[in-house]
Amino acid sequence: MLSFFWIILAAAVYGALHSLTASLYVKALAEKRLGLFIRRFYRLFFNLFSIASFLVVFALVIWLPDQLLYSVPSPWLWLMLILQVLAGLLGLVSLRQTGLSALVGLEQVFSPEGNSRPRPLSQHGFYRWMRHPVYTFSLLFIWMTPRMSLNLLALYLGFTLYILVGIYFEEKKLLAEFGETYAEYRRRTPMLIPPFF
Repeated sequence: MLSFFWIILAAAVYGALHSLTASLYVKALAEKRLGLFIRRFYRLFFNLFSIASFLVVFALVIWLPDQLLYSVPSPWLWLMLILQVLAGLLGLVSLRQTGLSALVGLEQVFSPEGNSRPRPLSQHGFYRWMRHPVYTFSLLFIWMTPRMSLNLLALYLGFTLYILVGIYFEEKKLLAEFGETYAEYRRRTPMLIPPFF
């Protein structure tokens, strides 16, 4: 049970650091201290930092003592694995719809002023039915895991909570960026679950 606590704590610290470094305040502070030069590389550094810090959390899941909670038998095992693969593929499609090179930070690196092109609000593809399809498919992917341990449960609970809190901050940024266009989109489009479910 102590492992569960440490993983939840590590996931919470990861989530807080991720949200802090994603904030407009920290980005503006970095530009003030390091100059406009950092604008070109900030998104790329942010993503590399996110990956490295997540690896620390994931290492705890692997290294700390664990306990199997359940293992789904066939044929349900195959159904869950198919749903995981499908969720992974649909998540990648959703990422492409938002502009993958800008999301990763490569577009900014090769842009003359370090800014990605002003992007329109994505309301096509899966974004027609839900505001955050990448998060929807990510959650579906993790919760369709056919073999669940206590450590994985702690990681998934932390990840789910982080997504729900992160949506709140992300939507504030989207409202600031797109104004009434996003407010109207938010009024008519569900957050995570398409209206036909």
